[in-house]
Amino acid sequence: MADVESKSRGKGDAPINGGPINVGLFATCLVDLFRPTVGFAAAQLIEAAGCTVHVPEQTCCGQPAYNSGDSNTAREIARQVIKTFERFDYVVVPSGSCGGMIAVHYPDLFADDPGWSRRSRALAAKTFELTTFLADVMKVENLAAHYDGIATYHDACAGLRELGVHEQPRELLAGVDGLSVEEMAETEACCGFGGTFCVKYGEISTDIVSRKTANIAKTGADLLLAGDLGCLLNIAGRLKREGSSVQVRHIAEVLAGMTDQVPPIGENHGVGDTGGKG
Repeated sequence: MADVESKSRGKGDAPINGGPINVGLFATCLVDLFRPTVGFAAAQLIEAAGCTVHVPEQTCCGQPAYNSGDSNTAREIARQVIKTFERFDYVVVPSGSCGGMIAVHYPDLFADDPGWSRRSRALAAKTFELTTFLADVMKVENLAAHYDGIATYHDACAGLRELGVHEQPRELLAGVDGLSVEEMAETEACCGFGGTFCVKYGEISTDIVSRKTANIAKTGADLLLAGDLGCLLNIAGRLKREGSSVQVRHIAEVLAGMTDQVPPIGENHGVGDTGGKG
């Protein structure tokens, strides 16, 4: 994904020096490997908000190592991320879990290292999940997007609980012409993915995601949206195994009007079809 130059200015606050707003897009491993369209959609949305988008060479955020208790490896990875992204005005992540790793857990990793603690806290302060950046920082109101259908939205755990992502995606979806949003019961409940949790505890994960798909079905929605690809892969896998016709997409694809460029997750012979253990 090459750097994208901005064409217009948004309503957000520009850097103090009055120059262009330079955003580093942290695309995430899952997006890179399974759903690159999410990265392109995120870049398009950030550019449309008035920013210059940069996608530097990058690696994992370190979350798998961190969650597995391997703090040394997590710190090694975090140092690479900090050195790569600290030059930008903002860092934007189309994932609440990866965004939460950088914004919440990096400072914890370096709590006993004054130099890296300062640098990690500085990066954390300017790191945002995609919909939060668009809604809260750039104050995006009108989107040139259209989607005919009924969607329901899943609140991914990390984005919701670590970054406070809840109203922002709904505010943005309200600006999509033709789309209506029907809230599901227990929308804030976990989908059962949890990274390695779905592998270690497959039966429990299946039970949790089955509750989620049951709540999705009750809404009558034809589209499930979320901001975290891990959750979407897991839920899409379960829906497909249940024979559901509900389509699954990352919110960025709808907001950017790119739903005609790639099939829904879990469809078309393996495009994004890695649906977890569910």
